[in-house]
Formats: sequence, structure tokens, C-alpha cells
Amino acid sequence: MFTCLRSLRFARLLLAALALVLGLLAASPSRAAPDGVLTLSAAVSINSDDVQIPGMQPASLVTLPDDWSLTRPRYQGSVWYRTAFDLPAMPARNELMALYIERACSNVEVHLNGQRIFSGGRMTAPVARNCHYPQLVTLPAALLRDRGNVLDLQVQGHALQRVSSRQRAGGLSALQVGPQSVLAAEYSNRLFWNVSSVELVSLVLAVLGTVMVALGWLHRREAYLAYFGWLSIGWALISVRLWVREMPWDNEVMEFLFCTAFAFIAALAVQFLLSYGNLRSRKVEFALAAQWVILPASLLAAGPAHLFAMASSWYALMALEVAATMALYLVVTWHRQRENFAVMAAILTVLMATVLAEIAIQYGLFEPPKIQVLQFAVPLMFIGISARLLQVFARSLQVAEAGRTTLEARVQEVTAEIERNFAQLAELRVEQVTEKERKRIAADLHDDLGAKLLTIVHTSESERISTLAREALEEMRLSVRGLTGKPMRLADALADWRAETVLRLGQANIEADWRSPAEEIEHLLPARGFVQTTRILREAVSNIIKHSGASHCKVRCAISERQFGLTVQDNGKGIPMELDGKLDRGHGMSSMKHRAKQMQGQCLVESGPGYGTVIRLTLPL
Repeated sequence: MFTCLRSLRFARLLLAALALVLGLLAASPSRAAPDGVLTLSAAVSINSDDVQIPGMQPASLVTLPDDWSLTRPRYQGSVWYRTAFDLPAMPARNELMALYIERACSNVEVHLNGQRIFSGGRMTAPVARNCHYPQLVTLPAALLRDRGNVLDLQVQGHALQRVSSRQRAGGLSALQVGPQSVLAAEYSNRLFWNVSSVELVSLVLAVLGTVMVALGWLHRREAYLAYFGWLSIGWALISVRLWVREMPWDNEVMEFLFCTAFAFIAALAVQFLLSYGNLRSRKVEFALAAQWVILPASLLAAGPAHLFAMASSWYALMALEVAATMALYLVVTWHRQRENFAVMAAILTVLMATVLAEIAIQYGLFEPPKIQVLQFAVPLMFIGISARLLQVFARSLQVAEAGRTTLEARVQEVTAEIERNFAQLAELRVEQVTEKERKRIAADLHDDLGAKLLTIVHTSESERISTLAREALEEMRLSVRGLTGKPMRLADALADWRAETVLRLGQANIEADWRSPAEEIEHLLPARGFVQTTRILREAVSNIIKHSGASHCKVRCAISERQFGLTVQDNGKGIPMELDGKLDRGHGMSSMKHRAKQMQGQCLVESGPGYGTVIRLTLPL
């Protein structure tokens, strides 16, 4: 309950903050021009692709801003604008004058009193894409006159029908002429919100997406991390169309590619929500894959002259797909994971509202805002979702770590209990009671702990916990084998020890040299002796792998009528000088000697810096 309340409070705060940010971004207040700044809101225009301004007859008077989709529908090419102004009165006559153009799509060249003074880039295909860039043009003082200055602007643009977004259709905003120091502030502000901020947010989104993809790769069962990572990277890549001015292909090709890319974005969004809600469907995946083919095919069939209509239809369809998936995800989350509902509902609601508002703008239902809200708000939503996913993922890791600690403690408790029970039974020397107790413990371990450990091995999502459970299961099986009391042929035991030792040393790139008696061995080894000897040999091999730095290990077995000997020798660095005389400390040597003593045997350690370590185990038969 506390978690749900905290999530709800966080969701409310997040929703309020996002609404405030979007409101500030979407607002486009009309501000009066500063003192000393002239606003030119009328010009005469003529459609012409000439590189020089033609005679302005026949010309038409237009009001700025001039939206080509309204004043010259379906026109594709160049438009010349002419307007005139007188220098405003200024306190300082030596102040630089400038022309501020809030929007000229797709590119513009400026002429002052018959001289070209500015060009935004290529005016021929592929035309520079400056639709989102404001322009600040310094007016040379040598060309300015106190009265009757003539501004000629050549705007190269595209018809609305030939672009996939209304914001990239041809047009020219109102013009402002005034002191450069005054207009530079407006220019910097508009450049930041239109371009720089989107660049910054997209960079952050790309980094977060890369992190998500890496986490998804490391944790394959959390596929939603990888889907969201690729979704974030894909959106960041699509955003480059806002600030990259010079594209390698002409407008028709670039618009086709960017529109097609949204099919992948929509598919990744749907797959992320389905995967995150454990709702993945093969039929949906097949339909999304088919959409990747149908969308570009339909754009090609419609042709460049109908790109906007076809792209708008596809945008609306993909928005409906994502909206339906969001609704399904929220319904399932409400029933299954109530604590995740509030935060994700807030983020997804704002995200979907932003997308729907953008679609309404594309259909001409609303005026386009001066700031690209969609390109700024969607990455912020993605960053919010990324923060939530990382929070949930970190919490899962904490739970897994707590489970691992509990499992380790439980294994240690069970192992200690087994050792205590065995010691008590050995002291009683009552064979019947000992046999009965051994069978009970072995059955309990096999039926209860063994089954639970096996379940953890096959169901745990953490590789570390699965590995630990698998090791605990092997240790438990060894303990059960010792408790059953059934003796084992020494030849079989040697074969098992050899296989395990050679495998472990080989995996550590240590050459193993194992030699056993060639003659047939008929001796039997008590079950307890097999278990303890196995543990001593495992500890010796572990010390060689972890501490010795050896490249070669020799194992020799000697068998007589009354005793069995096992010698393990490595060519490593030996035991350091500071441990000289203290060989019972560290590296499990005390445990090895204690186990040998329990079997009325002995374990000797010989070592010195520089010539390796020799462990000699002798046990009675």
C-alpha cells in the first residue's frame, strides 16, 4: 500500500511538471518588437526560379508570414519577395544593423539594395534544410541608406503535398530589421529551443538507449529493455532532420526515408509495451513486420505529389496502434502490477496527448507552435520512462541479491546441521539409529531442498543465483551420497575424481598429469570417506586455480593393503613468506586437515616460495 501511494504521489508530481513544461513550450505569445526594431509584415512576391530577381510584374502583395500551402498551393520551387524599409532612429549611428528571419523554409538568400549579402546554403537540389533554423543576417553599413532600402529574398521551398510534415512546407515568416545586439538575443533564444535543446535531449536519449540495449543484452529475459533502448536510439536518429542542414539526397528521397523510419519507431513502441506487460504476441509481431513493407510500398505507389496525405494517414494509423497498445498495457498493469500503474499512466498519457496534438497540427486543426513540442517533449517522456525502468530493474537486482544471500545462509545452515548430525551419530555408535537418521536426512534433502534448488536453477532470471543454486545442488547431492552409507569401489572413486580434476584444471588452462595404479583395484571406500576425500581434493584444486599461478599440476595415487595415498603437486609460486609456519591459516588448509583427521588420516602440506606446493593425503582403508 505504501509503495502504491508513493508511486501515485510521484506520478502526480511528474504529470504536473510535464504539463508545465509542455505548456511553456507550446505557448507562442505575440510580443511587441523592441524599441528600434522594424517589423516588416508585407511584401510583393513572384514565383520564379531565376537566379536574379525578375521584374516584379506580374507580382502579388502578400502578408508575412506567408504560408505557401495557403497562398500558392502545390507550388514547388523558388519565390522572390521584395520589401522596403527606412532605417529606424538609433541612439548610436555606428551600431550594426541586422535582419532577423524567424523561419524561411527550406532555404533563403538575401539581397540588400541589389547586392547579395547572405545565403543559407544550397539553393539547388538537394536544397539546404533550414526550416527549423532562424537566420540572423548582418546588414553591411556600406549598402544601407537612410531611406528607401530594398530587401529582396529568394526562398526555395517545397509544396505541402511533397513533404511528410507541415513544418517543412515552404513559407516565410515576418521580417525584423534593427540593431544586431537586440535581435541577437531573440535569435539565440529561438535557436536554442528549436535546435540546440533538441540536440541535447536527443544526445541524452541516445546514451540512455545505449545503456538500455546493453542491459537487455546482458539480461535476455528482460527483452523490454532492449526494445526500449532501440526505440530511444531510433528516435534520437530521426531527430537529426531538425539540425542537419545538408542532406545527401534531395527532398523527396529524404522525406520518404524519414517517413518510413516511423514504421520501425511505432513497431518498437508496440513491442516494448507488450513485452513490458508480458503480452507478447506472434500475430502482432507478424503484423508489424508486414507494416514495414506495406508503408514504403504505399508511399511509392502514391508518388511524391501525394506524400503528405499518405504520410499523415500512416501517422494517424500508427498513433492509433500505439494508443491501443498503451490502453491494453495500462489495463493489464492495473490488475497485475498496481504499483507501476500510476507512474506509467502519467507518462504515457502525456506522451499520447503530445502525439495526438502533433497529428492535429499536421491536419491543419491547430496552428503550428513556434517551438517543436513533439521533438522536445517525446524525448523527455522517454527519459522519464528510462528512469522508471532503471528504478524497477535496480529493485529487481536488490531482490535477487537478497535472495542469493538468503540462499547462501540456508545452504550454510543445512550444511552445518548435516555436519552436526553426523558428528552426533558417530559418537553414539548405534548403527541402527545412525542408519535411520542418515536415510531421513538424505530423503529430506532430496525431496525438499533438492527440489527447491532444482526449481531455482530452472526458473531464476539471475545467472548468478542459478549458478549458486546449481553448485549448492551438487554439494547437496554429495552430502546425500555420504549419508546413504553405501560404500564405493575405490576404482570408481578414482575415475570420478580424475574426471572432475582434469576438467576443472583444463578450464583454468592448467595442464593436469594424473596417474593411478595400473592394476585392478578391488578395495572399497566408505561413503563418508568418499565425501570427505572429494571435498579435500576439490579444495586443493581450488587453491591451485585461485592462488598458485601454476601452469602444471601432478596428481599421484598410491594404494597398499592398509592405506590409500593421494599427492597433489603444482609448480606455482608457493605459499608466501608471511604465511610460513602458519599453513593452517587460509586457503582452506585447516579444513582439509580437519577432514583428514576425522577419517583417522592425515593431510600434510609442503611449500615454499618459488617451488610450488605439495599436499599429501593419507587415509586408512
